[in-house]
Amino acid sequence: MDQHVFVKPTDGWVGDVIPFVEGRRAQLYYLHEARDPQRPGMPWHCYETEDFATFIDRGEVIPRGGAASPDLNVYTGSVVEFAGFQHAFYTGFNADFHEPGQPARQLVMHASRRIGDQTWRKHPEHTFGAPEGYEPVDFRDPFVFRADETGPWHLLVIARKEHGADRRRGVILEYVSADLAEWELHGEFWASNRYVAIECPEVFSFEGNWYFVFSEFSDRFATHYRVGPTAHGPWSVPELDTVDGRAFYAAKSLELGGSRYFAGWIPTREGETDDGAWEWAGSLAVHQARVLPDRSLAFRMPPAMRALFVTDQAAEFDSVVGQWRRSCGELAASVPDGVAVAVAQGMPEQYLLELTIDAAPGTSECGVILRSSADGSEGYLLRIEPKRDRLVFDRWPRRRTGPAQWQISGDVPFLIELERPLRPCGGRYELKVVVDDTCCVAYVNDEVALSVRMYDHRSGGVGLFVGDGSARFTDVSIATR
Repeated sequence: MDQHVFVKPTDGWVGDVIPFVEGRRAQLYYLHEARDPQRPGMPWHCYETEDFATFIDRGEVIPRGGAASPDLNVYTGSVVEFAGFQHAFYTGFNADFHEPGQPARQLVMHASRRIGDQTWRKHPEHTFGAPEGYEPVDFRDPFVFRADETGPWHLLVIARKEHGADRRRGVILEYVSADLAEWELHGEFWASNRYVAIECPEVFSFEGNWYFVFSEFSDRFATHYRVGPTAHGPWSVPELDTVDGRAFYAAKSLELGGSRYFAGWIPTREGETDDGAWEWAGSLAVHQARVLPDRSLAFRMPPAMRALFVTDQAAEFDSVVGQWRRSCGELAASVPDGVAVAVAQGMPEQYLLELTIDAAPGTSECGVILRSSADGSEGYLLRIEPKRDRLVFDRWPRRRTGPAQWQISGDVPFLIELERPLRPCGGRYELKVVVDDTCCVAYVNDEVALSVRMYDHRSGGVGLFVGDGSARFTDVSIATR
């Protein structure tokens, strides 16, 4: 049993997740990224869970094809149940499988297994590629669903038009079928003229609304969603239309026990450094979603994840900058023109931090420091900026580019795309932060999630801070498993 909260296979990394529900269990199929320089192909593996806190690794479930097969790589897709079988629709790709003089093709492919069996049978006769007018190499991520229990099956697949602005050709095509074997092109499901590609589409109904989810890497790396009255829209853009930030990608969801959960991956960084380039695949992370009165989605920690942390960790906060007041478990500081920092040292590699922050009107910033140095001058900041209604993940020092005193990248505001907008809340912020080795996920007010990686600082304490204002920190607790 993997003791990490954000799990990964021992011999690789978690890529795109394909969630499916069988009975009371969630089956989280995923692309197994081995990062083998020989690039022998990619299979599907599977985690099973009943609570999104403890996972069983079932290993490989759909094998990759051979070197001469169109599905040397078994890429992203979806799974549905029909007539006693599970049906997997996936993207098959082999860069060497194409006609002479023709480009490589991504193909929609089909496999099935009888419920209760372990072996999947592939159906190469059901394979199809991009239609005329669309690029053959960008035709992937099939998602199959029904708008109602007796209607036809719908298959969404991402595509790119052959003509138009190169970075704005991404569309989603729709096919329909009565039997999951023969598919007829129905047209373009969604074309925003905005993205290079619209990856990992998903459509689902939840609490009386329809939601359309997709991921993109054009203007930013993020999983977005839209809301509408039917499975075909019309779609409206929520005020906060993303599931998480840069470090949580390709999220898809499932409903289990009446709740909705989004599963994605926290990417690694090249060289395991904070300045390394983001890599494809990483560790599994799951957020629980709920519907707000305006039909938008809020994201919080799954309850069973919170229940993992049962052992209280002693934490004595020492004032290291500014004056702090202590009363009945409350810490408070007022610095109208400056900063105050308090630090508790000796934190473990994995823990849950919970606290409530009440920021006075006009306060510029407040939050917590993870992996903090004893004096609070180094570490990772989860910084709430009430004036901007946002949460920012920052680090200090950001980077040293030379020996001079000023060469610390002070002109870089923070790690790009590791910020989240916050809904106005009257200055009260309830934080839940899970630190697990290099992974960290923070939740604010059970509404906003932010996933990050932390490499350069592997140990340290927990700090509290407030800048240019006043804040009270209450109900501060740290727990381990």
